[in-house]
Amino acid sequence: MAADEVPINVHDHGIALDEQKKRVKCNYCGKVVSGFSRLKCHLGGIRGDVTPCLEVPAYVKESIRNKLLEMKRGNLSKEVGELYHPNLPWKRNWCYDMNGDHSKLEITQTAGSRSNKCVKMDSLSENSGTESVSFPKGRIGSGGAFTGIEDPSLGLVQKSIGRFFYETGIDVCVAKSPTFQNMINATLGCGNIGYKIPSCQELTGWILQNEVEEMQQYVKEVRNSWASTGCSILLDGWVDGKGRNLVNILVDCPRGAIYLQSSDISAFAGDVDRLQLFFDEILEEVGVKNVVQINTYSTSACMEAVGNQLMEKHRSFFWTVSASYCIELMLDKICTMGRMRGILENAKTITKFIQSSATMIKLLRKHTNGCDLVKPCKIKSALPFLTLENILSEKKNLKNMFNSSDWNNSTWASTREGKRVVGLVADRSFWTGAVVVLKATIPLVRALDLINDGDSQKLGYIYETMDQAKETIREEFENKKSQYIPLWKAIDEIWNKYLHSPLHAGGYFLNPILYYSGDPCIDAEVASGLLCCIVRMAEDRRVQDLMTLQFEEYRAAKGAFFQANAIDRRLNISPEMWWSKYGGHSPELQKLAIRILNQTSNGASKYDLRRSLAEKLLTEGTNCVEEQRLRDLAFVHYNLQLRNFVSGGNNNISVDEIDPIHDSIVDEEQEIVSQNGEPTWRDSDYGDASTSRGAISGEGPSSFRPRVDI
Repeated sequence: MAADEVPINVHDHGIALDEQKKRVKCNYCGKVVSGFSRLKCHLGGIRGDVTPCLEVPAYVKESIRNKLLEMKRGNLSKEVGELYHPNLPWKRNWCYDMNGDHSKLEITQTAGSRSNKCVKMDSLSENSGTESVSFPKGRIGSGGAFTGIEDPSLGLVQKSIGRFFYETGIDVCVAKSPTFQNMINATLGCGNIGYKIPSCQELTGWILQNEVEEMQQYVKEVRNSWASTGCSILLDGWVDGKGRNLVNILVDCPRGAIYLQSSDISAFAGDVDRLQLFFDEILEEVGVKNVVQINTYSTSACMEAVGNQLMEKHRSFFWTVSASYCIELMLDKICTMGRMRGILENAKTITKFIQSSATMIKLLRKHTNGCDLVKPCKIKSALPFLTLENILSEKKNLKNMFNSSDWNNSTWASTREGKRVVGLVADRSFWTGAVVVLKATIPLVRALDLINDGDSQKLGYIYETMDQAKETIREEFENKKSQYIPLWKAIDEIWNKYLHSPLHAGGYFLNPILYYSGDPCIDAEVASGLLCCIVRMAEDRRVQDLMTLQFEEYRAAKGAFFQANAIDRRLNISPEMWWSKYGGHSPELQKLAIRILNQTSNGASKYDLRRSLAEKLLTEGTNCVEEQRLRDLAFVHYNLQLRNFVSGGNNNISVDEIDPIHDSIVDEEQEIVSQNGEPTWRDSDYGDASTSRGAISGEGPSSFRPRVDI
């Protein structure tokens, strides 16, 4: 029955509970509202002071709703007169002085404006002969911007839609899509049928400006915490498709990471002095005294020279390299040993052959109970090793698949590629080599996972994480020095040359969880690292002496450090929180510990920020208006992503998405030479086997162990 065919009397759809009809009960859901006027809003699904009825028939709801909206539009037309048109957006908000003085009007610039300044204007002259005009009541957003929406809930919807576009980096032109319009209407439900979503002009105008102002307030709150906790400047650099050297600058602290700027350093990428001036400007903006470290993405000689010059000029912070990047270098170095690279290439050949055909994928899943060879992964550099691990776990199923009648009867069985893959799966040396590769690399992959999530990314854990990875490798090779010592040397070469920093030693020393549970005899590297932190981060000699005395109490667990609460809570709270609660009697050492333990050992890569917006922002030839819009979009986009980033949400390396057909897995075939016998190391590349940097003895955690069935 159509809604316009039957007149709807609201009194037929509710029951008055008193003579004055001040309390009316809905016939459909039983809700009691105050009067039949409220019942109309309840039945028509008009959100406001009353919730919509979810059980009212559709034709009743539509009829009452249309009538209410028609009355509403009529009232507004009477109030505004010919100046009002319901289909035209309001560009400015005219509002009377709050004290009731009608002699002045305020215009709040919104769409496309760079600021939210209010411009005072004289009202119409009394002698002009013009009658006074009333204006519709608009909604003022939290940032002072006019939304043009009378219903506050709809203004919130518009801002939420805008935030979705800004965070995801989707082109605002998508707002024109009828499918997007239908999705929004379906999401809003019965209370907002036919809602007009924001236009492109609004998404790049008042909605964006409102979001910029809210984000500026958030960034200000984060910046205010730097003085007490310290912060780390994180560099995220890359070369784009045009050959430009670009870098995003982030600032990380316990309160959260913020986006500072994007820069094109192509003109001086190899100039040490000009790079130093570039970083001096960043340090000045952040505040040199706030910075504990600059964490970079590069191990080039030029960047190393810049770091040394900066640390010589500003002696209160350190230049470090991202721990995840250094572990990737370790994995790359290990893969050059023996036949490891060949084993990984063979695994890629198998994966490429199966993943490139829908028929082969279907056949694989039939024999593996629905499993694929490539699983989603959140760390690109770990993907080849996790894929090899998965291939090894499916060894029996793969052999059965290539021996099945389904395979033998397929067209793939007679192809050159198919025969080659069958040969690899049947080759015993491939499976033996795969076991060796995983024994050598999976502990580092697990370490890479740990420093990308949770507390293990903090400076106070990197020593322990790397030592446990090395211990696990040693145990996997059953303490055979000829097999694990070359691997240890490959790891230590990267550690000593790039990764190790006095901050790591200081973090290990000041981490009560590790320090009090480990060997009290600390090696010289750790002790000298802590001393370096004290000297550089506390320039006052008196403060340095106080820290030394206070450290003796901490080392021996005397005084307040020996109190029952301090001992009991060592394992229950984070190291930085422990120092905040129980280090107050040693204020100088407490400040040092909090500043070091709150910093990350990992770089900007853990946030996985999309770089396309920065590349567009740094493109020359953009007019000033468009450039400002892009700056606002980049500021909001990156900071929304950083604010919503959740560290340690899931400590499983295989949970987040990377395209399973990533080129590190499915790449062009390369000639592989099959060898028989046990894989051998190229020991000559590493000299004599000798004991590596002191590692913590004891059994490594199960999380480091390869998941392989040997």
